[in-house]
Amino acid sequence: MAAGAVLLISGVHDEEPPRPSARASSTSAHPAPPPTVRPLPPADPDRIRIAAIGVDAPMTRVGLDATGALRTPPPEEPGLAGWYGDGIAPGSAGTAVVTGHVDTPAGDPGVFYDLGALTEGSTIEIHRADRRTAVFTVHAIELYDKEQFPSKKVYGSSGRPELRLITCGGGYTKDTGYLGNVVVYATLTSVT
Repeated sequence: MAAGAVLLISGVHDEEPPRPSARASSTSAHPAPPPTVRPLPPADPDRIRIAAIGVDAPMTRVGLDATGALRTPPPEEPGLAGWYGDGIAPGSAGTAVVTGHVDTPAGDPGVFYDLGALTEGSTIEIHRADRRTAVFTVHAIELYDKEQFPSKKVYGSSGRPELRLITCGGGYTKDTGYLGNVVVYATLTSVT
């Protein structure tokens, strides 16, 4: 991901939403396991599946806004996951980033509503335009305060094929929206 980019994913609601599963407290990020498969050549992702939380969603390319913040998919499409298209393709060497809404302004569930309920060992499948599916295994789930978001840790690359899923989470206020971000850390473990 571009150096110096910051994450700004915020939920803004007219009234307080229901508490989503992304409320989970931090599971400390253990180092990624050693790679078990070779990195894939670049190919755009088109679908994400996370069986453990019932996600089977289309993907779209997202970029950065004028301030360098990561954009999210359009709020009117809460079931869509966004891939940072100017970065690494999921399955290629480096850190690929996927974002999605936890909920809508009305409080209805978004694509990553249950992201905080994932556990270490859960799998994430990313179907790609080259007809391959990159399968990632979760090794950590963390909750960060937006004011102390560790960009280098989240976006930094180990050179291995890794994936970060990001959504809003933590506390919520009417004035500022969500106070934190849930980040899932996963590593490529197979290709089908």
